[in-house]
Amino acid sequence: MSLKIKIPNEPVITITHLVLDFSGTLATNGILLSGVANRLTKIAEQLKIVVLTADTYGMAAQSLKGMPCEVHVVQTGHEKAEFIKRIGTQNVIAIGNGQNDVDMVRLAAVGIVVVGFEGASGELILEARMIVCDICVALDLVLNPIRLVATLRK
Repeated sequence: MSLKIKIPNEPVITITHLVLDFSGTLATNGILLSGVANRLTKIAEQLKIVVLTADTYGMAAQSLKGMPCEVHVVQTGHEKAEFIKRIGTQNVIAIGNGQNDVDMVRLAAVGIVVVGFEGASGELILEARMIVCDICVALDLVLNPIRLVATLRK
């Protein structure tokens, strides 16, 4: 399972993993946002989905129960970065919103920031390749990667 992205004047990117933050990215106040579940189900047909979360509200596992993804509770952004290094940063789309997502988003082949109801870290915004206003927009970019090409081409 993989997704190939060809951005003009760049090597082809082969994505095998979608790595996501939970609190503030997939959820607000610990509650999964509307439209996320069906999009994750569709994406899981092409990519392995991993959620790396500090689980601020303690609801990630419950909110994602039955979803086609792995959930890992981590304490630091360093742990998130180390995780994607192990799976291969060049094969990852990473999506987050918080300060602890900075290294993960910077290291990923495609790093996306969601500025949602819980805001986004200013430092993270400076490290991302893309910024979106809604997680469903970000997930739709993964489902329709030509949109990524349209935004990221030089």
